[in-house]
Amino acid sequence: NKEVIDVLESAAERCGIEFWPTGAGIIDQNVLENYSARSLMMLGTDSHTRNAGGLGAIAIGVGGADAVDALVDAPWELKAPKVLGVRLEGQLSGWTSPKDIILHLAGKLTVRGGTGFVIEYHGPGVDTLSCTGMATICNMGAEVGATTSLFPFSPNHVPYLESTNRAAVAAAAAEIAAAGSQSLLRADSKAEYDQLITINLSTLEPHINGPFTPDLSVPLSKFAETVKENKWPETFGAGLIGSCTNSSYEDMTRAEDLVKQASAAGLKPKADFFVTPGSEQIRATLERDQTLSTFSAAGGTVLANACGPCIGQWKRTDGVQKGEDNAILTSYNRNFPGRNDGNRRTMNFLASPDIVTAMSYSGSTTFNPMTDAIPTPDGGSFRFQPPVGSSLPSAGFEEGNPAFMPSAAVPDPSVEVVVSPTSERLAILEPFAPFPEREL
Repeated sequence: NKEVIDVLESAAERCGIEFWPTGAGIIDQNVLENYSARSLMMLGTDSHTRNAGGLGAIAIGVGGADAVDALVDAPWELKAPKVLGVRLEGQLSGWTSPKDIILHLAGKLTVRGGTGFVIEYHGPGVDTLSCTGMATICNMGAEVGATTSLFPFSPNHVPYLESTNRAAVAAAAAEIAAAGSQSLLRADSKAEYDQLITINLSTLEPHINGPFTPDLSVPLSKFAETVKENKWPETFGAGLIGSCTNSSYEDMTRAEDLVKQASAAGLKPKADFFVTPGSEQIRATLERDQTLSTFSAAGGTVLANACGPCIGQWKRTDGVQKGEDNAILTSYNRNFPGRNDGNRRTMNFLASPDIVTAMSYSGSTTFNPMTDAIPTPDGGSFRFQPPVGSSLPSAGFEEGNPAFMPSAAVPDPSVEVVVSPTSERLAILEPFAPFPEREL
């Protein structure tokens, strides 16, 4: 990949485009932390660009050709989407997290049910969610085929924007939102939708989705029974948390709370446990606050700030051979055959970081952390309590390694675009001839 990185970095420097270097993290997470804002419309060459909808941006994942059109200021065309309204009522509690909202919704819609729709979340339950929780929900709008997903302005956007150096944006959004029912930052009170789904957060329970498709959704209370009925593996070899979907400070500190509970009881994870920070900012903050050291001390492995195992870039340490039936649990967004480790027989079950972390201590797909106990080394038994975390770090976010900060967006025509003369896949093109004016 070095030659690709070299050409992108040098071209960005020449044209005055901010370039986030390798190690900075997953771009979907970096966009949420640095660029996303209410009323922003953006295109990104990643299906999970929708992550930015957590802050109210209209963020759409596109192919490379569409992105080039936008870069050269050409019109970008899209068939007018329908609008799917998702009304959120009540409030999450206990083990249920924002991830469970989208896992539940995926079960209702299937992987095709959102195709041709923009999903607009609204209702009194919105203001009970953290900003990063909203981003998690929008992120997985890709898994139901939606054009994009977005949330209205919420008071919970303000502290997140302020803590990520966007206080002016927060103040402007709050001022506009103060117009109440006339504000353009919230859904109209009598808005009509092409389709409407209502979800009661107060009665929603954790869900686990999979295997092999993100829309096979099963409530946690029925998962053990479903595993046995389908003869799925009753043990799993790895639990993986993080990625662009679930590596927020809230996600990681809730998982940390569970690890501390288990460690106090003398327990270690029975499944291999991996943590993938979504960005350098979140990694550095978790390192400063000793969250990462808590994971490491418990036997977890902290991986690079990258997509990593979500796209198959990791080394399994549980001895599973290619072609062997097995299971893993992840807090990622996709679980199609072969995606995570190249083995089409690996069953990846998607869940929240809370559920993945707790179940990793049993190593069993039939374990329910809400009701079941784990034997302790001293002959006793241990039961998890519902996790508690912090939506934002009390000491603010750390920027982390300066080498991972983006380049300045200042054009420098003296920079030559770097393309290896021996490259077999990259080449500098000669400029196209001007288009004949008579055909314009």
